[in-house]
Amino acid sequence: MGKKITTLLVDDEPLALKGLKLRLENFDDIEIIATAANGREAVKKIRANRPDLVFLDIQMPGLDGFDVIKALANEQLPIIIFATAFDKYAIEAFESHASDYLLKPIDEERLEQAIIKVRTQISDHMAIEQNAKLIELIRSMDTPPEIELSEIINDTDRADNKQFESHFNIKDRGEISIVDVNGIEWIDAAGDYMCLHTKDKTHILRETMKNMNKRLDPSIFKRIHRSTIVNINLIEKLYPSSGGKYILVLNNGEEIQVSRNYREALTQFI
Repeated sequence: MGKKITTLLVDDEPLALKGLKLRLENFDDIEIIATAANGREAVKKIRANRPDLVFLDIQMPGLDGFDVIKALANEQLPIIIFATAFDKYAIEAFESHASDYLLKPIDEERLEQAIIKVRTQISDHMAIEQNAKLIELIRSMDTPPEIELSEIINDTDRADNKQFESHFNIKDRGEISIVDVNGIEWIDAAGDYMCLHTKDKTHILRETMKNMNKRLDPSIFKRIHRSTIVNINLIEKLYPSSGGKYILVLNNGEEIQVSRNYREALTQFI
C-alpha cells in the first residue's frame, strides 16, 4: 500500500459528514484525520493538520467554502474537492479550476472518480498549479468583503465585531433558495428546524433556535417566545392577553403570542 492521503472533511450538516466518512472507508489510502462543522473551524484545522486533501462544503453559515479558500490563499493549500448542492451552471464556473466537485447527495461512482483524480494529482505533483487557478477564480467571483478575512478567522472573539446574516441559503431537493433576511416576517421552531415565514412562502432551515438568535440582528429580530422570533419592523399592534402575556399583530394580520418571560424584548412597545 502506498502513502496514506490525509483527509479533512468539512460540512455543517452532521448527517452529510457521517455519510461521507462511511463512503470513504472503502478507500484504503484515504485517512480521515479530522472533521470541521464550519468554515472558521476548517481554516484552523487545515492550518493545524496540513492535510493532503479536503472535502469542502460550499454553503455554510459564516465563512462558506469559497471564503475558506480565500483565507488560505497565501498559504500552501491541500487538494480541494467541493461538495455542493449548486446546479450545473454554477458548477461549470469552477469545474475546470477545482480539483473536483461532488454533487449532493454524493454518488459512490463519482466519489471513486474524484479519488482517482486526487491520486493522479499527488503522483504528478499537479496540486499547486491547480490550486493557483482555483484561488484566481474565486477572487474574480468575489465582491470586496465587508470585513477582512483576517479579522474573521483569528483566535480572538468576534463578539464586538459581529456580522449578522443578510440572507439565508435554503437547500431543498438539490436547489438553493436565497431568502433576504429583511423579508422574513417571523420564525418559529420545529425541533432542530426553523420555519422562516416570508410574504409568499415558508422556508425550512436546519438550525437551532439558539444559533438562529445569534445569526440575526437583535435590533430587528426579537425572540418573544421559547420557539418564536419576530421582525419588529413588521409589528402593527400589540394588546394584552391573560396571565401577563401579550398578543402582537404583524402587518400581514398574523397574531403571535408573546410569552411572559420574553416581555422585555418588546419594552419599546409596552
